[in-house]
Amino acid sequence: MDSWLEVAPDRPATEVTVDVTFLERLRPPLPSRILWPDGYHIARWHPGVEEYLALYRAVGAPHCWWMRYMMSHAMLHRIIASPHTHICRLHGPDGVAGFFEIDLEKPETPYLSYLGLLPAAQGKGLGKRLLKAAIQQAWQDETRVLRVNTCTADHPNALPTYRAAGFVPIMVEQEHWHIPDDLGLVLPEHLVKARR
Repeated sequence: MDSWLEVAPDRPATEVTVDVTFLERLRPPLPSRILWPDGYHIARWHPGVEEYLALYRAVGAPHCWWMRYMMSHAMLHRIIASPHTHICRLHGPDGVAGFFEIDLEKPETPYLSYLGLLPAAQGKGLGKRLLKAAIQQAWQDETRVLRVNTCTADHPNALPTYRAAGFVPIMVEQEHWHIPDDLGLVLPEHLVKARR
């Protein structure tokens, strides 16, 4: 485990077990226009740490997103302010509906770090469009492979959606996470049960 993910011994935490699936896409996207429903569009976003964490929580809290809380603000700022990090928000009639984040530090092998919708925006066919937009943004002229991972804490449609978009699973690893209780996350019951 990375040192910044270590939980202090006096910080109560709950252990969960997840299966993490690592996927790769080896073919570039076909040039095509994304047809968003009326009132929806994506836009590049350059957030500060606090506003980033607010959207990270709004999208990720139901799916056990927690690792970015474990970083110092200075470390997180370096990541999200880097010219190699591309963050785009999905805007809809009721405000921000979701976002994706791409790590382009190595354009030959970019990484789709995060992608998700707010709970109120789910079930409207937006996830597939958002993923298509992320693939188009991530794929550079020199790209050979686009990578992403998902886990059993994510939305159950995540893995099938990635596979339908041309990603191929290459490895599955079981991980044990110690999530600090003071983060205030409601952990999915099936993950907590998995460790018993």
